[in-house]
Amino acid sequence: MNITASSRIAFIIVALLLASPQGQTQAPPPGSPAVATATLRADTPGPVVNPNIYGHFAEHLGRGIYEGIWVGPDSPIPNTRGIRNDVLAALKALNIPVLRWPGGCFADEYHWRDGIGPREKRPAMINTHWGGVVENNHFGTHEFMDLVELLGTKAYITGNVGSGTVQEMMEWVEYMTSPADSPLANLRRQNGRDKPWALPYFGVGNENWGCGGTMRPEYYADEYRRYNTFVKNYDRANPIYRIACGASDRNFTWTEVLMERAGRHMNGLSLHYYTLPTGDWRQKGSSTQFGEDQWFSTLSRTLRMDEYITRHAAIMDKTDPGKRVGIVVDEWGTWYDVEPGTEPGFLYQQNTLRDALVAALNFHIFQRHADRVVMANIAQMVNVLQAVILTDKEKMLRTPTYWVFEMFKVHQGGTVLPVELQSPDYTFGEEKIPMVSASATRAADKSAVYLSLANTSPSQAATVSVKLEGISPKSVSGRVLTAPAMNTHNTFAAPDTVVPVPFDGASIAGGSLEVKLPAKSVVILTLK
Repeated sequence: MNITASSRIAFIIVALLLASPQGQTQAPPPGSPAVATATLRADTPGPVVNPNIYGHFAEHLGRGIYEGIWVGPDSPIPNTRGIRNDVLAALKALNIPVLRWPGGCFADEYHWRDGIGPREKRPAMINTHWGGVVENNHFGTHEFMDLVELLGTKAYITGNVGSGTVQEMMEWVEYMTSPADSPLANLRRQNGRDKPWALPYFGVGNENWGCGGTMRPEYYADEYRRYNTFVKNYDRANPIYRIACGASDRNFTWTEVLMERAGRHMNGLSLHYYTLPTGDWRQKGSSTQFGEDQWFSTLSRTLRMDEYITRHAAIMDKTDPGKRVGIVVDEWGTWYDVEPGTEPGFLYQQNTLRDALVAALNFHIFQRHADRVVMANIAQMVNVLQAVILTDKEKMLRTPTYWVFEMFKVHQGGTVLPVELQSPDYTFGEEKIPMVSASATRAADKSAVYLSLANTSPSQAATVSVKLEGISPKSVSGRVLTAPAMNTHNTFAAPDTVVPVPFDGASIAGGSLEVKLPAKSVVILTLK
């Protein structure tokens, strides 16, 4: 190729410009912080965060109830009327707003009369869904309601549509809530409870598209209407909030049919979505033995929750533009292969820093949709799936997920403050997700603004510059949850390996907040 002198000079000049700092936007050197910017708009408040999105779920599954919560009054493990004290104290510290029971798939084979009366006379059953073990029914309605009252929480009970009758469901509601001088209310009194219990939330069936009966949406819509008719409000001042069985992840047809045929008869519609690292139910992946590929895939798949809520909510808006019917995400969390050496049907898995990031991302999504999402219940509370607590006989530990619940409890009942975030990408291979996630609320008493942040990158810190609109805080304090490795977790030998510690990486100056967000971390900030 013949290049003239003038062309050669021009070529050299361009090359020099491209090589100079002024002529190139260079990527940050490896290990240096990425940069995110945001505007926190305290001057344009959004909806209130329903505390119930920080709810929990306890199913008769594996060691979730027996040993995890219930040890019996004669156990050497310290307990209150059979409920273990260490677990009770740890759960009370979370300000649990609502607790779902008895399932799950177990609910649609549960017959409530088997779980009342003297424990030694209660009939046993086979838990066909979870391990084929014998269920002695020692933990029944009275024990669950006792747990609810000890926790200071609210009951969300799921009724049996799959294998139960309308009469059975109707009588259970009367047994629990009727103040009358009637046979069922008197049976409750005979079994030791004079005053009716509060029953704020009742689910009419569970996963009726699957383990709850393999029903078509049209059929379940009719069944819902029939069963729901007989869920009576014996306490008319506090009517029961009725929750219909909703879809699993992307089953949008189910939502459309239910809303069209039964929407006006329900208060809430459930949604289930589990995060699998591989997306393959036959080989889901390990809870502790994973590399960055499954760290990334887990967080990426978790973020699909936002898409599913958005699309289901859009369908609901067609027949319910006033958002009267709430979305109840009453099963969510990670689902891995069980721990080696444990019963496959018990769904026992460890819980690492990765799960803490999953929890934070989900809470941010729920709060982003606070106008429609009214409840969420992690699966599950103790010893099952993404549990907040693990036990081993007399031992107990709090998982990294527990600490996210504990850190984020300040968001409960707060008013959403929009956070307009421009996040760098966290890239793995040819895929990418936002590196930084954020959510903010103003406390109900207006005493503080809380900003929670998560950094999904396992290796790169981020500097987050936040412009503050409508708020002029004088101070900022915080806590951070992180760990040396992606799979760091708490064990019974070292139960405090992953715990939140004070965070001093945030500062306020000139109407802006600057946060130095560590890699693979969750941070909660208090602005006053």
